[in-house]
Amino acid sequence: MTTGADATEAGPTPPFEAVVLAAGAASRFGGGKLLAPYMAGVLLDGALAAALAAPARSVTVVTGADEEAVVAAAIRFADRVGQHERLRMVHAADYADGMAHSLRMGIASLPADCAGAFVFLGDMPRVPREVLAPLAAAVRAGAAAAAPVFEGQRGHPALLSAALFPELLGLVGDAGARRVLDGLGPRLALVEAADDGVLFDVDRPGDLAGS
Repeated sequence: MTTGADATEAGPTPPFEAVVLAAGAASRFGGGKLLAPYMAGVLLDGALAAALAAPARSVTVVTGADEEAVVAAAIRFADRVGQHERLRMVHAADYADGMAHSLRMGIASLPADCAGAFVFLGDMPRVPREVLAPLAAAVRAGAAAAAPVFEGQRGHPALLSAALFPELLGLVGDAGARRVLDGLGPRLALVEAADDGVLFDVDRPGDLAGS
């Protein structure tokens, strides 16, 4: 049986963090994608709402293209939902090098004591909140990473343990964390999602009609 003294000596459980990748130029959309009107705000709001609902200590938004406007939009939304203190901003100056650069910048900025990071994509506004706690539970139980699946297709966000950060920091190109996740085999926990929000992203203006 664990005593109160034992629990104190063991220390608190290291927290997770969340990273929202919001740096791309959105050329297929015609630019300005994350600032496009969405529901009562802009598209980025959807990803921020999911990230702020995650069991994470902070939410780091990685900016690139449209930096000032994206920062302003993120702060506006965080203020509106009373979560300004959890918001962090990091700029990926070389965002044109691909998603891996933005991911590296976000991961490198995280506090050294974190247990892992949820990675959200700024153009995915319909992530179901119900999948977030099971992802965290899977990594707490020993999985190297966890990701949601819907009808057999892996989606987002992924939660990657801090043990994978060195691999993430070595990524290049536009594949993001996919290469690391693909190599995990049984060390990747898959969590069933209730709807296709874990797959739905916005590439072109017409995609907003499906949101």
